[in-house]
Amino acid sequence: MELEKSPLAPDAFPDLPEIKGVRFATVAAGVKYQGRTDLMLAEFAPGTAVAGVFTKSKTASAPVLKCQEYLPGGTARALAVNSGNANAFTGKRGEESVDHILSAVADAVGCKIEEVFTASTGVIGEPLPHDHISGQMPGLVEQLGTAGFEDAAAAIMTTDTYPKGATRTATIGNTTVTVNGIVKGSGMIAPDMATMLGYIFTDAAIPADVLQALLTPSADASFNAITVDSDTSTSDTVMLFATGQAGNAVPTGAHDPVLADFKRALDEVALDLAHQVVRDGEGATKFIAITVTGAEDDGAAKRIGLSIANSPLVKTAIAGEDANWGRIVMAVGKAGEAADRDKMSISVGGIRLADYGQRVDGYDETPVAEHMKSQEIDIAVDVGISDGCATVWTCDLTHGYITINADYRS
Repeated sequence: MELEKSPLAPDAFPDLPEIKGVRFATVAAGVKYQGRTDLMLAEFAPGTAVAGVFTKSKTASAPVLKCQEYLPGGTARALAVNSGNANAFTGKRGEESVDHILSAVADAVGCKIEEVFTASTGVIGEPLPHDHISGQMPGLVEQLGTAGFEDAAAAIMTTDTYPKGATRTATIGNTTVTVNGIVKGSGMIAPDMATMLGYIFTDAAIPADVLQALLTPSADASFNAITVDSDTSTSDTVMLFATGQAGNAVPTGAHDPVLADFKRALDEVALDLAHQVVRDGEGATKFIAITVTGAEDDGAAKRIGLSIANSPLVKTAIAGEDANWGRIVMAVGKAGEAADRDKMSISVGGIRLADYGQRVDGYDETPVAEHMKSQEIDIAVDVGISDGCATVWTCDLTHGYITINADYRS
């Protein structure tokens, strides 16, 4: 299935600098796709620390469960990711496939099996042809360093229309460190921990427990604040690898002031990647930011925001460039969170439509309708209860989404 590049895509893949202690190789393993790479191997320097967040789906894939099992070890030497097959809902055979792949990677790289992490993305319920993957490992190890971040991002795509990456630099003490990330995701995007497959790499020296304490809130404010279609994947994984090659002084904990700039860079990379997933939402033509204020607390604001973002009626109205703001009122009401109908206000594109629970006097839909024609849509709602606030991001719902998902397995 050939997909046109999203109209919301960036002009080009960003220039991601080298991360010392990380090497990539990719190959066309023929897991499902023909004529394109579908397997990525990353090798890490000895002592690389790792953190991760994973789907809360009750039908989580075998690779997710194995990553969760190995994560407490705190170190990583390799990461293998395939596209085309999710190895989810595949029973004991799926677990055996994971073990087979991990063993092949560990043998080829020369490390403990517990230091190898893996992920699979694609069709759910189909047995994974793991020999296509494990058989490639000796050759991939020989090719390590021949692929870059863009190659790695392209190899893990499914219905993505472009590879996604982001980079920032930061200082820890007097040392400059780099934070790079890649992500895949376009559909089945409604996070419940993080979402899709996302991998962030840094040359900073940061212990695994500190990495975890930084990654979890970063994912909550980015990957956990986006939605395309309200569906949470079986395979959602976001991992953070720190090679330690920058040589900075090791921080004492997550709240060490020396980490302030690194946290800023990590949060920016995570949010950049999360936004790119929304911009590549299946069939998307509009990028939508929804800010909710006046809620009981920040969690309530986020739930109200996601209720608006996940509403098919809101999303299709935006796709049709229809300023039907009554659908926003509906979505706030169904969220189940406290909201004062008679204090509620709504703005679209910075233009106040409703205030104190009713349409503003002299409301003119013309500038709102003009805003609806743009690719960037801003919605703001105040629910009049307290000071809770949150912003979430989504895209519109078009015929393109139906076309892509009706033909996904072909």
